[in-house]
Amino acid sequence: MNRAPLRPLTRLLAGDRALGAMLGADDALVPVSENIRAFVCASIADLGAAPVVLFATPTTQDAERLVHELHAFLGEERVYPFPAWETLPFERVSPNVETMGLRMRTLARINSQHLAGPGEAPSLCVVAPVKALLQRMASGEPAGSFKLARGDSIGVDEIVRRAVELGYRREYQVEHRGEIAVRGGIVDIYPSTGEIGVRIDCFGDEIDRLTEFDLADQRSVRDLDVAEIFACREFSLTRAHRERASRLALSEHYAQEQFSRIAAGEVFDGIESFLPWLEDEEMLLGDLLRANDRVVLIEPRRMRDRALDIIGEEAALATSLASTWGVGLADTGAVFPRLHVDFEHLLARADAPTISMPTTAESPEAEGVRATGWPVVRGEGSVLARRIGELVRKEMPVIICADGIGSAERLSVVLEAEGLTIDRLFLGDETEAGSYEERLRRAMVHVVVASLERGFIYEAGGIAILAEADITGRHRPHRVPRPRARAVEGFFDDLAPGGYVVHHVHGVARFQGLVTQSLSGVERDYLLLEYRGGDRLYVPSDQIDSITPYTGGEAPTLSRLNGTEWQRQRSRVRHAVREIAQELVVLYQRRHASPGHPFAPDTPWQREMEQAFPFPETHDQLRAMAEVKEDMERPIPMDRLVCGDVGFGKTEVAVRAVFKAVQENKQAVVLVPTTLLAQQHFQTFADRFSGYPVRVEMLSRFLTTQQAKQVVAGLKDGSIDVVVATHRILSEEIIFKDLGLLVVDE
Repeated sequence: MNRAPLRPLTRLLAGDRALGAMLGADDALVPVSENIRAFVCASIADLGAAPVVLFATPTTQDAERLVHELHAFLGEERVYPFPAWETLPFERVSPNVETMGLRMRTLARINSQHLAGPGEAPSLCVVAPVKALLQRMASGEPAGSFKLARGDSIGVDEIVRRAVELGYRREYQVEHRGEIAVRGGIVDIYPSTGEIGVRIDCFGDEIDRLTEFDLADQRSVRDLDVAEIFACREFSLTRAHRERASRLALSEHYAQEQFSRIAAGEVFDGIESFLPWLEDEEMLLGDLLRANDRVVLIEPRRMRDRALDIIGEEAALATSLASTWGVGLADTGAVFPRLHVDFEHLLARADAPTISMPTTAESPEAEGVRATGWPVVRGEGSVLARRIGELVRKEMPVIICADGIGSAERLSVVLEAEGLTIDRLFLGDETEAGSYEERLRRAMVHVVVASLERGFIYEAGGIAILAEADITGRHRPHRVPRPRARAVEGFFDDLAPGGYVVHHVHGVARFQGLVTQSLSGVERDYLLLEYRGGDRLYVPSDQIDSITPYTGGEAPTLSRLNGTEWQRQRSRVRHAVREIAQELVVLYQRRHASPGHPFAPDTPWQREMEQAFPFPETHDQLRAMAEVKEDMERPIPMDRLVCGDVGFGKTEVAVRAVFKAVQENKQAVVLVPTTLLAQQHFQTFADRFSGYPVRVEMLSRFLTTQQAKQVVAGLKDGSIDVVVATHRILSEEIIFKDLGLLVVDE
């Protein structure tokens, strides 16, 4: 699939006067309509000769939206976000590892872009909210990165050394960004900018294999040729930092402990919040730009207002903390160093030309890039087709951007039914019909797969783009869900004296805390466990995995140390487990011997409905959905348990399974425990199936007697496809015409 499906369109603005004014002046002010902003920004990057183009936005949300849309025009490899810290000044908490990693990656890309010769690489686009641009950075070279490739001569110790220098923390097992683990000749690392872990398999001092691995089950999933590991910390201590911290420890008593640790060369969580104390120079991202780069200020008035808010919030926070820390700012005239600078300093040391891009013009005579939006045409296929036909007759290419292949095909079929000729560019069939770029510029209707926030009609430039959201009204979130690490117990994090634990050999005990004991002149830490009769057991801290949390009740009976009762109890449990296992084996033998209905593979409607899901699926969701469908397509009854916390996407798994059942004229029941949940699920299923011939009803006490009778009758005659119901659905009066799927929630 084309990674930048709309890139050929950027060259259509080559002769545009407003764009020429932007690129030809050192300080241009050109109003641009909001709906065409991403297209104009992409054209600035593509048609200008600047090595780096910095796009500054008022808010983080604006930055994320612009990054998302620039991907469709330029591709992900040319667009880099520079996010702001999500922590507050003075908070003494480190920013998110991913945030710092993305910032370090962008700084590294800017540096490499400047090292390349003129014209060697296309323009690099950096998108940053004003908060990130006003935030001070550490002076000197950024922490950087290192690359690993299959066949490289590098040992395990050297890999670990480089990773630790970049701020990675060594752990027994990798589960979070910024962690590294070693098992013999295998090194696991979760890069700060990665979506998945990287496994380096070394044979001696050579990398024999490089793979990505799943954090959930720790299994390798895909081979890699090269992996780049970026830093996960922005702040590297220098000798100057340590010397300054040593002096501050004597004068700034509110943070004496932290400054003493910094003076000793210790890196700890929250050290980044002390950057303003340790740095004299106010280094900003704009200071890294060169004279041949370019800056684009999007809605500069909103940027200034947001900057004033940021400065005001930091000042108010400093005043509040001063009284808490015992520092009288008003009385002594002391001033806390600031993390953010004034808006006037934003580009004070940047020589790059600046383009100011407000949304509205200051006067009617001001020349800008103005584009109209598409009228709301939800459910009006003929109105949409008529408007598109008018534009095509004006010799204008109309590009329809779908979020996925399924919806692209669906839109193509709908418009063809209205008499339009559709060029399906998402199929990638570049044959005698011409190359992709040639076809995209033809005056006809093209359908591509590209996710845009909104479309526009730019008649002056001879181009019209229609986003799927303009037709359906649905907007996909820009953020891609991050893979969750393997579920961990979380028990040892809050283990407190007085809690109950189970030792796998000695049984139930009460944890009394962590103690230090000296044996033969060697001190070690032990977990103290108390048993019945006051007996005590000291468990070495490195054997903590021999105990587990007790989950059987609030006040269990303690076991007797070295007694036989615990062993007898374990024996009884093993016997009971074997009996249950035998019963399950018999049950599943009967189930496998029973005939079931094998559902057919997914239909085009199924794929279209799934791609209309307004959120990106998580890795666990995709796996659960695939396994459920696989079960449904087998010729035996399905019995599958889907577990997950509230809000992690179980309902969407059920929605897709129910839709698959209905596709073969089977009825489906969603059984819920409460009437409130029934109402919520009914609304969800009705909304998701609204564009298809599927009848969804609810059966609960919210219905009147007459309404309930109509639902019961509809289930019997088959006119109702899906019913969301409470326990009443289990009564004998309910008769189904052809029940194919039962979903039991909670």
